[in-house]
Amino acid sequence: MFRYDFVDLPGEKRLTCSCLFQTFGPVMASASVSRPGSGGSGGSALAFEDYSLYSNLTDDELLQLAIERSLTETQCSGAAAVQTAAVQTAAVQTAAVQTARLQDNVPEPTSTSRYQRRTPSSQNPPAAQTSATYSSPNPPKEKPPDLKTFNGTVSRFMTGSGKRMVAYYKNDGSLVHIAPEPEEEEEPLFRAIREGNANKVRALAVCPGTNLMLPSKPGWLAIHQAAWFGQDSCLRMLLSAQPGMVNKRTSRGETPLLVAVSRVQLGCVQVLLENGADPEIPNYEKETPLYKACERNSAAIVAALLNHGVAVNTRCIQGWTALQETVVRSNLEICDMLLKAGAKLNLRNMYGITPLFTAAQNGQMAALRFLIKHGADVNTQADDGATALYEAAKMGHQEVVQMLLSLKADANKPGKTGMLPLHIAAQRGSDAIVSMLIPVTSKARVRRTGISPLHLAAERNRDDVLEMLIEAGFDVNAQLSEERTRLYEDRRSTALYFAVINNNTEAARMLLAAGADPNLDMFRPLMVASRMGCIQIVKLLVEHGADINAAIPTHPTTFPAVYMFSMKYLPLFKYLLDHGGHALPCFHCRYGGRPHPPLKTSRSNWNEDADRPAAQGPVTRGVQFCEMISVPSICRWAGPIIDVLLDYVGHVTLCSRLMEHLDSYSGWSAIKEKAAPPRPLLQLCRLRILQLVGRRKLKRLPLPGGLIRFLKHQELPPDDES
Repeated sequence: MFRYDFVDLPGEKRLTCSCLFQTFGPVMASASVSRPGSGGSGGSALAFEDYSLYSNLTDDELLQLAIERSLTETQCSGAAAVQTAAVQTAAVQTAAVQTARLQDNVPEPTSTSRYQRRTPSSQNPPAAQTSATYSSPNPPKEKPPDLKTFNGTVSRFMTGSGKRMVAYYKNDGSLVHIAPEPEEEEEPLFRAIREGNANKVRALAVCPGTNLMLPSKPGWLAIHQAAWFGQDSCLRMLLSAQPGMVNKRTSRGETPLLVAVSRVQLGCVQVLLENGADPEIPNYEKETPLYKACERNSAAIVAALLNHGVAVNTRCIQGWTALQETVVRSNLEICDMLLKAGAKLNLRNMYGITPLFTAAQNGQMAALRFLIKHGADVNTQADDGATALYEAAKMGHQEVVQMLLSLKADANKPGKTGMLPLHIAAQRGSDAIVSMLIPVTSKARVRRTGISPLHLAAERNRDDVLEMLIEAGFDVNAQLSEERTRLYEDRRSTALYFAVINNNTEAARMLLAAGADPNLDMFRPLMVASRMGCIQIVKLLVEHGADINAAIPTHPTTFPAVYMFSMKYLPLFKYLLDHGGHALPCFHCRYGGRPHPPLKTSRSNWNEDADRPAAQGPVTRGVQFCEMISVPSICRWAGPIIDVLLDYVGHVTLCSRLMEHLDSYSGWSAIKEKAAPPRPLLQLCRLRILQLVGRRKLKRLPLPGGLIRFLKHQELPPDDES
């Protein structure tokens, strides 16, 4: 048993020198090589890193070298054979489809997006055979193996010089035979057509032994060959000899007329039409000759087909009409001919898209003006609700947006996602388009969408657009609708949150200066900034009233939740305490001096490098500070954290767990002494003054600067200053 595996390289379909080594590397690496001057036949094995030694060789020389080396291999170990087979099999499987297409001269298929025009395809004729010679002083075998009895793999590939090769491998990966691929001799009739030899075509066509209905390849007749190469004189002779093949189809369902149109062979098109070719027969993708002529942008062929009365509104397999295909190329001459022949302006393709939508999407101003002049609806919507204005804003076509707005296009028509053209323009960062859409967009309509363009501008860091929207009066405290909030795991809701999580200081500053409330989100922006260690944004938020002592409803704690994200950054932790963070709740513990139950931790999505303790008992009781500080990723800083907190409290009692932490390291014994009663009178006075006056009014007190700094926890008390 054997199987065919067609090997080729994707893209360029060429086998370069490096690719040639990849193909024959395993064989060459296992061969014993006798190098010049070695004095014997036992040389070192060629390794993959030695390929640079042969970089000056041509493809043919490399190929011959690989063959000769494979012959010197006397035996191959089982492991090496398996590895060789695996490499070759992977190469075969990867490139099989590309080579199969190459050998049939069929272009690569391309994927199509929702709105984009499909990539045109056409039937290619058999490629002209090129002569190739192959010689080797010592080929593996003089003749290829008999395919009826060969048990292995047949691989086909192409060298860098374009030479087609075929190699035979055993199942263990060892090379059996390699040689140029046997050439298929081109039939005399098809060669004569390709060369344009009319006399020879006439002689062969009328020859009793010639069957004009016999294809050279699946579905490819002599008449298709003549239409492809534009040999109209040969085409006339073939039709006179066998008129019945005028509408025969190729393997893709293409008639000779469709082949001629695809190749823009006007003379052949006229000959075929004169000889009764049916201009309505499509290929298997339902593309008619008229559609293909519009795709090829040939006004002359379109005119010839229209003069024969073809239908102008026939759709291809994706629902495109000839007019829609023409609009992509903005050929007004063909558009005018199609409209005069009865083309409809508002026919939709399979996505509900009209020609006007296509023109707006592709920025074709001339075609857009033409369609609107002839009555196309500027507010047409696709199946997903997108309008031509929305699509033009999405693609950044400023002139198209301006033109559509001048013709009263509705800027307040939402798509199925609920968003307006202003939303998509803000998301894309199109300043000019945003400035055009702001005056015609209803703020009430924006509120009904459940998302503000401010959210999208902040999410994409479009600072210029954000500033423009703020100046236009859009609500900086607008919140996402419940449906849109649920799309985010952290349940964010404000534009400020988007700016903070992007670490965009400028955007956060603009929003806060415009009145953004930093306390609207369930998971506060201050917590986000603290988790990321963004001290600059933390300061901005605190200065604009961020609640340092806020809790998270879904994850309750007995202490300010922001401490969970700032304890690793002691300067930041101290800043929060200096500006109103409560320290006393950190020392409240329901167990006191009694033993604590074992700590249970669970992975938190708040901080990717830390665990969080699970709440003990009912959820409403919350996680205690002593439990939070005991997680493995934080407990190493327990001493310094407790030391900082003691500066902001009076008489407190450390619970048994905090004492365990302080006892775990001898250097922290001073902290334990610091917590022991009584606390210094100076510390108690500082706390009392802050409680009575408040931190914001300290500067107004008629006190020396050093004392003010002491009250703010910035310096030592006056009697300790030097």
